[in-house]
Amino acid sequence: MATNQRADADAPAGNQLVPGLKLFDATTIIVGSMIGSGIFIVSAEMARDVKSPALLLLAWGITAVMTIVGALSYGELAAAMPRAGGQYVFLREAYGPMFGFLYGWTLFLVIQTGTIAAVVVAFAKFLGLFVPWVSGSRILVPLPLGYSISSQQLVAIAAIAVLTWVNRRGLREGAMVQNIFTAAKFGGLLVLVIVGFALPANPEAVRANFGSSGTTSFNLTLLSLMGAALVGSLFSSDSWNNVTFTGSEVVNPKRNLPLSLILGTVLVSVLYMAANIVYLRVLPLDAIASAPEDRVGTLAAQSLMGPLGLTFVNLCILVSTFGCTNGLILAGARVYYAMAKDGLFFRKVAEVSPRTHTPGFSLLIQALWASLLTLSGTYSDLLNYVIFANLLFYVLTVSALFVLRKKRPDLERPYRAFGYPVLPALYVVAAALIMVDLLWVRPAFTWPGLIIVLTGVPVYFFWHKRSGSPSFVTKEH
Repeated sequence: MATNQRADADAPAGNQLVPGLKLFDATTIIVGSMIGSGIFIVSAEMARDVKSPALLLLAWGITAVMTIVGALSYGELAAAMPRAGGQYVFLREAYGPMFGFLYGWTLFLVIQTGTIAAVVVAFAKFLGLFVPWVSGSRILVPLPLGYSISSQQLVAIAAIAVLTWVNRRGLREGAMVQNIFTAAKFGGLLVLVIVGFALPANPEAVRANFGSSGTTSFNLTLLSLMGAALVGSLFSSDSWNNVTFTGSEVVNPKRNLPLSLILGTVLVSVLYMAANIVYLRVLPLDAIASAPEDRVGTLAAQSLMGPLGLTFVNLCILVSTFGCTNGLILAGARVYYAMAKDGLFFRKVAEVSPRTHTPGFSLLIQALWASLLTLSGTYSDLLNYVIFANLLFYVLTVSALFVLRKKRPDLERPYRAFGYPVLPALYVVAAALIMVDLLWVRPAFTWPGLIIVLTGVPVYFFWHKRSGSPSFVTKEH
């Protein structure tokens, strides 16, 4: 019988990761990692792209369906292989170690660390609205080559350091922070939605957005613009896969991983759709598209609540970005840990504290690289570059369902993907069409993303050669 020898066995002991995340914890990792500042901002750029209220809602609707179908598909893989590293493991098992490594490499280089940098800088920016000392223009330390450290960057790095310290202390500590801030941010966005539906709509906005002038006819140009617009909504709904990274630390993972994926993505997707309907109820599309600094959520809240709305939304974003950063820090380190266990990253990254059962060094190097990206200011460009690559990895992972059903028919599958094979196939086709569209309408962002991924190929062969016979090799018993 063929079995895989894993260092992250199901019964960890000593200096191994241990189960400690219950269903609520796993769900808050998904919800907290998905909800950042995007829902309050990206609808402005999307409105400028599609120039239609109907297409704006359609873009968010497509994103919701894709996100939920993706989660339904990932649920089967997560329940069958509940190990540290999650998506990295799924790709490795389906296509071989190089594909898993390329995902983990891109995640460490840009996807996870770049997102941490972007979200934590957003946190510092909104903190500056309450504490004027925190500002991007307040230079504290000039550096060579035109770089510098501002008070805003200092606060951002301090937030990374604090949250990394909390997560190094223990899984429960990190989960507790996640639970508190996720409940606060979800509640805040829910209040905005409830108030938006409870108060009378703006007649001008309703007439402009839901009247005959708000409808549009489809053509090839509009369809191509939809692909570009979907970048914003897909990015705002991203990181739902992060809970799979913590697979070996989820209690009863065969039940709780797929269930948390479904619960988390449905909750956030419904809330996002409701928030955009509220935006369109209170603001004409032109006002959404021209919102100052793209802060649609702030403009909508001001329209609903007056000056109080400004403070309310700014506090929501402050809480939201802090909690989002914590979820990204907690989950991301587990992927590099899994790579190191397979001999494909620095050996020390595979170390787990026997006292706290956390991958302390993995958390540390993640914090250091994210902090450097924060100082460099290049994270926003890098994130634009990897949107295409991220979609590519989603397509490969959902396609892994088909590969593993054929390659590993004997694999225990406590949960089988709902709607298989139709829904996973539709996801792959839809995501592939968006990728083709992005190659056409945003080539400056798509091709560099592929190059970033491909830089991992020589690095993989270096680590593979260095490790000799890594632990992921299948052995016969």
